Amino acid sequence: MPFMEFVNFYLMPGIVLGSIYALGAVGITLVFGILRFAHLAHGDLATLGAFAALGVVTIFGVSPWVALPVAMVVCAFMAIGIDKLFYDYLSERPKIIVVMSSLGIALMLRAVVQVVWGVDTETYTRGIVRPDDYWGIRIRDREIYTIIAMFVIVGVLWAFLQKTKWGKAMRAMSDNPDLALLSGVDNRKITMLTWGIVGILCAASGFFLGINTELKPLMGWTMLLPMFAAAILGGVGRVEGAVIGGLIVGIAEETSVLFIPGEYKAAMAFAILLLILLVRPTGLLKGKVL
Repeated sequence: MPFMEFVNFYLMPGIVLGSIYALGAVGITLVFGILRFAHLAHGDLATLGAFAALGVVTIFGVSPWVALPVAMVVCAFMAIGIDKLFYDYLSERPKIIVVMSSLGIALMLRAVVQVVWGVDTETYTRGIVRPDDYWGIRIRDREIYTIIAMFVIVGVLWAFLQKTKWGKAMRAMSDNPDLALLSGVDNRKITMLTWGIVGILCAASGFFLGINTELKPLMGWTMLLPMFAAAILGGVGRVEGAVIGGLIVGIAEETSVLFIPGEYKAAMAFAILLLILLVRPTGLLKGKVL
């Protein structure tokens, strides 16, 4: 196979898909690193963000890119509201109870999407968008924007965690919530801030999956395993690890069709997850959380 054909048909789609997974995986690693539980409603929250953007596009007739910030705000408040209504009063219960409740939240969010927008496949825009040629690499503008947006969003988040007062408080809470509380950190405000950021990341991942493919009520559920695989592969609690893990899982899925039938490529995330749990449970990057 010619090298450029491999790049155009397998590597670049893998990087785009991996960028989407990375955004979701960063949210998962934040929830686990700070709140200490696996959030099974993560994918369906991303679906809600994608369809919220569709609602803005449909009602106001604006560009999907204009609708993205609105969807981020909607998802951020939705995530905070879910925590207040459902997760907060379970905070003293065993974490497995919270995990199982998040599965119920996932089903609830999916039902909301299906009731409001129906079960049919939707798109942000109509028509065929042909790729442009950049030095032999054929890629669409929206795919370029997806990759750039992922690095910008994650870069801003990393700088926020490392340089700001609130970011350092989030890191302190991830290290030791009790000690952070004794040091003057308001754990409730940090929890709200965490959920707000997670909602923004969910909206971004759902939107970019929708704009590069199609919008379906089950799109977030199908993303859940690859996103968890990416977070675990990179090292749970490591933002940069989630990005690396997302890119690896995305590229692995797209290139796997060279060796296995295309309908089985989703199993690559499961295979990677099993492999990393057997060989290196701490992930590729290990060290201080966040």
